[in-house]
Amino acid sequence: MSEVKKIATRDSYGNALVELGKEFDNVVVLDADLAAATKTGTFKKEFPERHIDCGIAECNMMGIAAGLATTGKVPFASSFAMFAAGRAFEQVRNAIGYPKLNVKIGATHAGISVGEDGATHQCNEDIALMRTIPNMVIINPSDDVEAKAAVKAAYEHYGPVYLRFGRLAAPVINDTPDYKFEIGKGVTVRDGKDITIVATGLEVGFAVEAAEMLAKDGIDARVVNIHTIKPIDEDIIVKAAQETKKIFTVEEHSIIGGLGSAVCDVLCEKCPAPVYKIGVRDTFGESGPAVELLHKYELDAEGIYKQVKENM
Repeated sequence: MSEVKKIATRDSYGNALVELGKEFDNVVVLDADLAAATKTGTFKKEFPERHIDCGIAECNMMGIAAGLATTGKVPFASSFAMFAAGRAFEQVRNAIGYPKLNVKIGATHAGISVGEDGATHQCNEDIALMRTIPNMVIINPSDDVEAKAAVKAAYEHYGPVYLRFGRLAAPVINDTPDYKFEIGKGVTVRDGKDITIVATGLEVGFAVEAAEMLAKDGIDARVVNIHTIKPIDEDIIVKAAQETKKIFTVEEHSIIGGLGSAVCDVLCEKCPAPVYKIGVRDTFGESGPAVELLHKYELDAEGIYKQVKENM
């Protein structure tokens, strides 16, 4: 059996920007002195006149992006999730969300898998923050294929979009002929009748692995990929709850305010069902190798399998 190809979605972001730049001359990319890490340096190499390094001034970068959007440009403002969503929250809210400007925020290095950079840089709160901003679309792609499709879809959508990318290489799981990306539409990656695992981002690949482990124990788990947290696909979630009765949500994010909370909001209103949230459990991360941290915080396939078994 051939080894599964793995690509970090931050790399996909950089490559997708180049392709977008070739097709549309109104694409402008901004960065806050992190172009090598966010991979917008790839775009800078191809289109230096359309890449603006704003320095270590993320709040100002969001203001510049807002201004560019008023002139008809489509700016992609890029930084680590901690800085894009955290440090610049007020500017994102007031200068981009409130006037519903056509700004795309490329937030890389999200979640525990940032690894050795530690708790200060492991942003597990960004989805929760961005969910509270009216007019904001939130996309958290699971792999290279989905990330590239998400960048193109973000460009085509008029209004603010928050794109969440990871540092760790993720397995490519969407390289199938029938794969289709649509904002606000979840994807059933694996069908099943006993339970449903609703996952997002890096955790989708782990959820599929966990489902295969559960199958050996006679548990038939459906896996649903929610790449768009807002607007969320209510139909696919309600259908899963009706058919499998119990939902497990999995995210590389705090269990407060992220995917799990969004799913609970839907089901509480439309189809009450038991939900168990798997994610970062109201704690800060720590410095260490990404793979080891995912294992410690039970966010790898083994951890998901264990938590499902314990909470069936």
